[in-house]
Amino acid sequence: MSKPTVSPAPDSKTEIEEGTVFAPRFDADGLLPVVATSAETGDVLMLAFMNEEALARTIATGEAHYWSRSRGRLWRKGEESGNTQRVVELRTDCDQDALWLKVETTGAGANCHTARKSCFYRAVPVGAGSGGGVSLRFVDAERQFDPEAVYRHAGAAKGTLKSPE
Repeated sequence: MSKPTVSPAPDSKTEIEEGTVFAPRFDADGLLPVVATSAETGDVLMLAFMNEEALARTIATGEAHYWSRSRGRLWRKGEESGNTQRVVELRTDCDQDALWLKVETTGAGANCHTARKSCFYRAVPVGAGSGGGVSLRFVDAERQFDPEAVYRHAGAAKGTLKSPE
C-alpha cells in the first residue's frame, strides 16, 4: 500500500495549529502515539503507535492499523483475535504529533491482548501519600475471551504476545 498523501509541513506554527493541512509530525523513530477510545462510551481503550504505513492503511480502510514496537512490524488490530477496530473518527492534536481514534470494536469487544475491553484495567491509588509500595486495583478487568486459545501460546495469558522461546 502506498504511503499517505501527507502534505509538506506547513511553514508556520499557526498553520500547523490552526490550518486545514494534515501534516502529521512523526517522532525520530517514525512513530506517532495514538489514543483509541470507544466511540460509544468514550472509555480509553488503548495507547498504541502508528508509522506512516499504519496511518495510510487506517485512513484507506477505516480499520485501525498500528506499528508494534515489540514485534517490529505493522499489524491490523484484531488480525489474530477478531477484535478489530472500525474507525468512526480520527483526530490529530494541536501540533499534529499525536492522534485520537474513536472506534467501534468488533468480535468479543476486547481491545487488550490480555483479553480485556481496555488496556487500562488497573487503577493506581492517588492521594494516599508515599508510604511504601503502591498496590494496583483491578477495574472492569473481566476477560472477554481466553487469550491462550486465541493467541495459541501460554505467554499470551501472562500478558505478552512475544513468540514463546
